[in-house]
Amino acid sequence: MKLSARNILKGTVKQIKTGSVNDEVIIELAGGIEITSVITKASAENLCLAEGKEVYAIIKASNVMLGVD
Repeated sequence: MKLSARNILKGTVKQIKTGSVNDEVIIELAGGIEITSVITKASAENLCLAEGKEVYAIIKASNVMLGVD
């Protein structure tokens, strides 16, 4: 797999919260850090996602938003 994205994080699927259209996939990274991705149900099925499966979180963003109270 070759990608132009610079932020590729390897992890393991910790939990999948299945919705009617989208699935919320919680990925555990090294050190116990978690990252969440919301993808279509069809994409989750095409990737054969399941708890314990090794995956890559690939992040390609042009900006990062911050907020404060």
